[in-house]
Amino acid sequence: MKIIAFGASTSSTSINKTLAAYTANLVPDADVEVLDLQDFTSPLFSEDMEKEIGTSEAAQRWLAKMGRADAIVVSFAEHNGTYTAAYKNLFDWATRIERNVFQNKPVVYLATSPGPGGAQNVLNTAVNSAPYFAADLKASLSIPSFYDVFDVDSNQFKEAELAQKLVQVASSLTQS
Repeated sequence: MKIIAFGASTSSTSINKTLAAYTANLVPDADVEVLDLQDFTSPLFSEDMEKEIGTSEAAQRWLAKMGRADAIVVSFAEHNGTYTAAYKNLFDWATRIERNVFQNKPVVYLATSPGPGGAQNVLNTAVNSAPYFAADLKASLSIPSFYDVFDVDSNQFKEAELAQKLVQVASSLTQS
């Protein structure tokens, strides 16, 4: 099984990228490719920009990666209660090429933050919009206070119960 995983952030120290990669790698025998959104930067989307350049080459490459995957794991960072500007911009460009961005693939949506909110607002937004963009949403999970529950040095969760929840979330990708 080929899994694409990414954190919807361009931070070089993204805890959401860490969470997405960790979760995808819980699927036994999976071939996991972790994407870095920095590799898919595009000019700020507008109809004027679209008329000027056509489609975004970066969004085309991103959609092609999604198309080659058997499943997708996304962990959403939250900026002011919603998507990061970088993710929203890439997503906007992508939907102009193919509205069904997730191409009916099994998808897991995650979100985390250093604070107690766990990026729950952006996760709710993503979950509610999933059907409009052909995401076969298998599971979603918000993890508050990331640094309190995850040991970044050992790349492991400190709480067995939370680690088990993530195993269940990951295994949902292989269920029909």
